Amino acid sequence: MNAIFNTPKFLKVILVLIALISLWLLLNKPEAPKTAASVQYSIDFGMTDFKLTVMDLDGKPSRVITGDTLYHYPENDRTEIYNPETLIITPQRDDWIIESDHAETEGEGEHILMTGNVIITNKDQPEIQLLTEKLNLDTVNNTAYTDLPVTMKSPHGDTHSIGLHAALQEETINLHSRVRGQYNAPPAN
Repeated sequence: MNAIFNTPKFLKVILVLIALISLWLLLNKPEAPKTAASVQYSIDFGMTDFKLTVMDLDGKPSRVITGDTLYHYPENDRTEIYNPETLIITPQRDDWIIESDHAETEGEGEHILMTGNVIITNKDQPEIQLLTEKLNLDTVNNTAYTDLPVTMKSPHGDTHSIGLHAALQEETINLHSRVRGQYNAPPAN
């Protein structure tokens, strides 16, 4: 006779109960909570090869943003820009150009996160560049900051640091930590 027929009745009942409970747990598995990554967003508008001019309170241009593609998502009022270039115009001061692979902002665009090959240059001194991989741009206070490694390239050498804070209107750049550089003497005339 088979071993299953030799088992006591209470053991058969327990095995059947275990099988039913397992089946019930499998069929009634709770749904995983939705994370930001799992939510499907719809695009309500987009642009390609665009140029957008942002005006200040006096009606004068304060920023000119160009890019390959712009998408807006109404669910969280988020805007994504691919290959953006931002010209920050500061009256009676030097203008700044910030470009990257990607930019993202929410709402009115007070804070913009720029990622991938971020390059900051002064429009009047394009030979000096600040390079990093992520930059937070505060458009209300015209400041930019990062905690990631930064390289400042100039014709005479490079400076490396971890982190920076730039006050664009005041034209000041503070390198945070581990600042080191190597410079070549300028050519003698």
